[in-house]
Amino acid sequence: MEVFWFIPTNGDGRYLGSGEGARAASYAYCKQIAQAVDELGYSGVLIPTGKSCEDAWIVASTLVPVTKNIKFLVAVRPGLMSPAVAARMASTLDRFSQGRLLVNVVAGGDPVELAGEGLFLNHDERYELTDEFLNVWRKLLQEEVVTLEGEHIQIKNGTVLYPPVQNPYPPLYFGGSSPAAMKVAADHIDVYLTWGEPPVQVKEKITKVRKLAKQTGKKIKFGIRLHVIVRETEEAAWAAAEELIKHVDDKAIASAKEVFARMDSEGQKRMSQLHNGDRSKLEISPNLWAGVGLVRGGAGTALVGDPDTVAARMKEYADLGIDTFILSGYPHLEEAYRTAELLFPKLPLNKKKDPNERTYMSPFGEMSVKKQT
Repeated sequence: MEVFWFIPTNGDGRYLGSGEGARAASYAYCKQIAQAVDELGYSGVLIPTGKSCEDAWIVASTLVPVTKNIKFLVAVRPGLMSPAVAARMASTLDRFSQGRLLVNVVAGGDPVELAGEGLFLNHDERYELTDEFLNVWRKLLQEEVVTLEGEHIQIKNGTVLYPPVQNPYPPLYFGGSSPAAMKVAADHIDVYLTWGEPPVQVKEKITKVRKLAKQTGKKIKFGIRLHVIVRETEEAAWAAAEELIKHVDDKAIASAKEVFARMDSEGQKRMSQLHNGDRSKLEISPNLWAGVGLVRGGAGTALVGDPDTVAARMKEYADLGIDTFILSGYPHLEEAYRTAELLFPKLPLNKKKDPNERTYMSPFGEMSVKKQT
């Protein structure tokens, strides 16, 4: 099992739907989170993309030199960048980070935001574009000379001169719940991602993608994107969940629903349907809470509970085939520590041994060291 964390490049805070206790996504703060995550033993970080976020590639390039082990999941955006430029960017960052790049393929789901970026394709057309984009991108990074006269992409004798460290290219991650998206996954993707739906729905998606991948001969792994609220007791965890949304009022929920409704993302529709804006029915599956999705687009569910319970729920997803968990919590710096300290000991992680982990606080306040046996 691999556990990733999240770099909140659109801002952070203690509460949803409120400016109280809000934190700017400064470089210093993002650096704090990245270095904490690196030291705590997470496998990597997801850097979000979109109009409301700082540019993911620039953020990753500034955080690579101040970290040692974590990998960076960074988005390519078909239609907003050419496949040749995206391939060169990926190759450079992979080489300069010594193989720590992972690539998140994002086709986009908000027509209003995409129009502001200059992209006017409908839902299925964007996935046709993504298919052409990935055909070119993958071949370029395998040092092929590429010519394509596609419906959306034209390229003649394209090349990338400097190959990436990872062979044949940095692994491709991708999420999409529609038939068009799943076909792209089956043809191109290494890790298929789903947002945190109840296990029965996740199982259904995994089964569909596996069936499609079998037809193409593609071997696909699976990951899930979730928030997490873990505390020493169940009661404390649920109290923290309620505290997180205590400033979320009916007006904020209605405004968010209006934005979600304009999106043509099948995944966003499925997230919104989990709660339908009703804050009285937010535990949609045991310990799976949809409160975040009342006002946050994208990943809108959290695992809530004590360490044993949250670990058990994660293992239920693992039994379905999920081996990568991309987690987050508010605020992200403190929750990165809390999650690692409470949850990691309960999980089957491939975690490097920390040479400092033998230290502990004595009753007198000094740091003591356990005697080695």
